[in-house]
Amino acid sequence: MSVELFSIGGFTLYTHGVITALAAMLALGVAHYLAAGTPYREHITNMVPYLFVGAIAGARIWHVFFFQWGYYSKHLSEIIAIWNGGISVQGSLIGSFIAMIVYTRKHRLSFWGLADVLAPAIVLGQSIGRIGCFMNGDAYGSPTGLGFGMIYREGTLAYDKYGAVPLWPAELFESQWDLIIFAVLLILKGRKRMTGMLFLTYNILYSIGRFNLEFLRGDSPRYSFDWTAGQWTSFVVIVISMCMMAVLYAYNRRGMQQAPAA
Repeated sequence: MSVELFSIGGFTLYTHGVITALAAMLALGVAHYLAAGTPYREHITNMVPYLFVGAIAGARIWHVFFFQWGYYSKHLSEIIAIWNGGISVQGSLIGSFIAMIVYTRKHRLSFWGLADVLAPAIVLGQSIGRIGCFMNGDAYGSPTGLGFGMIYREGTLAYDKYGAVPLWPAELFESQWDLIIFAVLLILKGRKRMTGMLFLTYNILYSIGRFNLEFLRGDSPRYSFDWTAGQWTSFVVIVISMCMMAVLYAYNRRGMQQAPAA
């Protein structure tokens, strides 16, 4: 566990940034591979600038206004200081999805079709990215109270808050859950299904895992029902995704009923 990978002179390479970059490149490569034989493959790399802007904007907005507004409401000048840290994975996903909607509308592509292709790659990238969080000592859990757990090194956010106290390694649990989702999506990908269902399944599975793991988190303020902003976001995503599943199912069924007999 190391916040800094190495430092030469005045230049420091941070572990979290390196792992995040590797996670993004791996996700991009997997997406390009999964898009083989589809009309979306040529758009995978072209869409990257849209996703980058959407992810950064969404990650910062979600962190500031939903996760840490109590702090930023008193330090308004720091809202745009993203270089000081402070991003939200859920916000980056939502921002990316909005950017993808813009891109697919511009190029007259099926959002649901492209989302199905990207879903396994996205969750794999999330899994690798959470390892970066662990190395950085953020997205950490609360004290286990059991005499065992992860003790973070000095210089990490976890150590700054709890010291040498055993904590739940919440970010590693989430990384493992994301790998399970990746495997499930690959299995479902080879089966006959309605367009959009793979993407919505990803949303629901990830949000279920995130909702439950948030009970172990030790770095998030809590609101109504003692839920964190991550839990409220997960709950809303689950509800919306289930509603969209019902809409897509009804739309598909109506289309089949109206189709002329062969």
